[in-house]
Amino acid sequence: MQFEPNDVLTLWRSVMVTALRKDLPDLTWRQFALLLQVYTTPQPHTVRGLAQELNMSKPAVTRALDRLEKLEFLRRKIDETDRRSVLVQRSVAGSVFLREFADMAGEQAEDI
Repeated sequence: MQFEPNDVLTLWRSVMVTALRKDLPDLTWRQFALLLQVYTTPQPHTVRGLAQELNMSKPAVTRALDRLEKLEFLRRKIDETDRRSVLVQRSVAGSVFLREFADMAGEQAEDI
């Protein structure tokens, strides 16, 4: 199915308004992109790797991870094979959030 640009914007607006009404956590673009990167691409994920993949600085990734970890959507763990590296892992809460968000977006798409 091909969407017209206005349809895409209408869908995005509808999803955002619905998320606000459901009182979902406020995430920045960077936080949301980071969350999606971790959940939709093969593991393992490192802070360094995520910074490169998303063209973000390591401090920006760390700040985004701080927020996502506080929400319990992701967790960090020292890589036992390379103790200088930090692994970013998925969590049940993050999986549930993204599933609900995807379902909500799917419902909104059906209305367009």
